[in-house]
Amino acid sequence: MSDERRGRGAGERPPGDGRRGERQRPQARERSAGHRSEQRPSERARRTDPTRLAAYTAMREIAEGAYANLALPKLLRDKRISGRDAGFATELVYGATRLSGLYDAVIASAAGRPVDKIDANVLDTLRLGAHQLLGMRVPSHAAVDETVALARQVNGAGAAGFVNAVMRRISEREPEEWTDLVTEGVSDPVERLALRTSHPVWIAKALRAALIGHGAAGPTDVEESLTALLESDNAPAKVSLVARPGLSSLDELEDAGAERSGLSPVGATLPDGDPGAIAAIRDGRAAVQDEGSQLLVLALAAAETQGAAAEHERWLDLCAGPGGKAGLLAALAIERRIPFVANEISEHRADLVWQTLAAARAEAVERDTSLKVRHGDGRDLGEVEHGGFSRVLVDAPCTGLGALRRRPEARWRRGPDDVAALAGLQRELLSSGIEATAAGGLVGYATCSPHLNETRFVVSDILKRRDDVELVDARPHFVDASGRELPALGEGPYVQLWPHVHGTDAMFFALLRKR
Repeated sequence: MSDERRGRGAGERPPGDGRRGERQRPQARERSAGHRSEQRPSERARRTDPTRLAAYTAMREIAEGAYANLALPKLLRDKRISGRDAGFATELVYGATRLSGLYDAVIASAAGRPVDKIDANVLDTLRLGAHQLLGMRVPSHAAVDETVALARQVNGAGAAGFVNAVMRRISEREPEEWTDLVTEGVSDPVERLALRTSHPVWIAKALRAALIGHGAAGPTDVEESLTALLESDNAPAKVSLVARPGLSSLDELEDAGAERSGLSPVGATLPDGDPGAIAAIRDGRAAVQDEGSQLLVLALAAAETQGAAAEHERWLDLCAGPGGKAGLLAALAIERRIPFVANEISEHRADLVWQTLAAARAEAVERDTSLKVRHGDGRDLGEVEHGGFSRVLVDAPCTGLGALRRRPEARWRRGPDDVAALAGLQRELLSSGIEATAAGGLVGYATCSPHLNETRFVVSDILKRRDDVELVDARPHFVDASGRELPALGEGPYVQLWPHVHGTDAMFFALLRKR
C-alpha cells in the first residue's frame, strides 16, 4: 500500500537547477542553490555548506532504513533550511538515491575498484557528488570542491583525497559519455536499459511483463514503452492534492495557489510552495494524494450496487492505513449519509487513520452518520453486521513498484522474494473483503504495483476458487474532470494506470460484484 502522506518537493528540482548546460563555461553561470559563494577558499577547505551536509546526513539515515520523504523534511526543518536551498537538498538526496545504480557503475569505473570496496560513508559522498556533476546544473569546479569539502568534514582528510581524485575523473566526461561507457559491455537489452535508467534488472523485467500482460504495449513497441516507463520513474512526481467532497472544494485549493487537475474531478496540483501551508490540508479537509488513488476511489463509489447491498449502503476500507484513500472514501460516504468503517491492522497506522479522518469525523457528527476506525486484522473481521457491506475497498499491501518515482529508495529495498511473500496475504485479504460484502455489493481490489503476480494473477486465482463473485468492467467508471472516460486503461475489465501514460502512479484496480 503506497504512502499517501506526501510533502512538498518529492524529488522536485528547484527553479533554475535543471539539467546541466555547457560545462566548458562555468564562469558564465550562477552558482547553484546551496553553494555559498561568500565563503573564502580557506573556509571551504574546512567545511561544506549546511545544505549539502543535510543531504549527506539524510543519505546516511536512508542507508540505515529511513524513508527519504520522512527523514529529509525533518532534517531541513531542524536545520532551518528552506526555499531554494531546501529544493537543492531534496534534488540531491532523491536524485543520488534513485540513480545510485547508474552512479555506482560510474564511480567504480572512475575509482578503478568495485563500489563494495569503498567505505559506505564515502560512497554516499561520491553519489552526491556524481549527481551534481551528471544530473544537476552545478558547475564542475563547484561540484568537485564542495564534495571534497564535504568528504573532509564527514569522512576525514584521507578520504577527501580519494574523493577528489574520483570526482575529477568523473568531471572529465559528459553524462551521456559515462552512460555509454558503463553500459557498452552489457549485451542483454533489458539489462542494459535497467542500468541506463538505474533500476534493478528484476524490476525492469517485471515491468516489461506487466506492460505486455496489461495490454499497454504490443510486441512492436514494448521496448519503447518500457523505456518511457523506467524514465518516468526517475522524473520528479508533481504534488497532487485532493479536495475531499463535502469538506473542501477545488475553489478553496485554487485560492491557495493550486491548479485544477484535468485528470481527477476532485484533484488539483500545486506548482510550488508547501502544501502544509494550505489551511484545508492542515485541517484534514483536503490532502496530498496521487490522482490515481483518487480515481480508483471515485470509481468504487460510482459503480452501481444491486439487491440488498443497494438497499442498505455501508462502506468499508479493509486496509485503511495511513488513511489517504480512506479520507476520500469517508468524505464521499458521509456526503451521502452512508455509514463508513476504516480497518487497519497496525495500531500506529490506525492512529494515523484516526487523525486523517478528524475533519470527516466532525462532519459525520453534524450529519448524524456513523464513522468508525477499527484496529484489527483485515483477514479476520469476525461476524459482519447487517448482512455485510455494500462497498469494500481492499487496498492491499504490495511491493509499491508503481510508486518508484515518489519513493527513491524503494527500488533498492525490494526483491523478487517480496512479491512471493505478499502473494498469500493479498489473496487472503481479497477473500476476506468478499466475505464481508453483502449480496449485490462491490469489492474494489487495488495495488500501487503493476506486477502481474500482485494484480491479475491474484484476482484470477480468487475467481477460480469462488463462484460467488464476478468481474465488473471498471473502465467506464474512470472518468476525467470533464466526465470523459480515460484512455489507455488496458484491455479490461481491469484498469491499469501508468506514470508515463496518465501521469499517475501505476495503480491497478479490479472491480468484483458479490453474486
